Amino acid sequence: MEDRFMKLAFECAKKAYQLNEVPIGAVIVKNGEVIATGYNKKESNCSVLEHAELIAIRKAEEKLHNWRLDDCDMYVTLDPCPMCASAIKQSRFSHVYSALSNSDENNSNIIQSIFLTDHVNPCIIFKSNLFPDYSQKLLRNFFKNKRI
Repeated sequence: MEDRFMKLAFECAKKAYQLNEVPIGAVIVKNGEVIATGYNKKESNCSVLEHAELIAIRKAEEKLHNWRLDDCDMYVTLDPCPMCASAIKQSRFSHVYSALSNSDENNSNIIQSIFLTDHVNPCIIFKSNLFPDYSQKLLRNFFKNKRI
């Protein structure tokens, strides 16, 4: 895991924050090179599908002209939801690095289960809670400001 890619994911999350979106950012890396980034745009685009991870996946697919993102790694500022985890699994990522684990234990168990090896796709190596303090602070500030 390289800190510089997680820092870029946080820069993406801050863009979402500025747009009044839940501040989550994602970065996709292949062979040490950033090939795609994304941040939440659910409110801006009025779509439940506009999660940071899905936006980054779509951009990476376009760049590589392939839906198979073999040998790619994802850096994300919060553990993926089950929908995004399924897309990550189907895309065949190698690693997912998350800054903060989801506080919902059920969500964490579902993610772990999705990332296991199945009959079609290999296991995804998943590491979470790598930068919890910074990610928690960003999310807390966002939701604190929403409640004012």
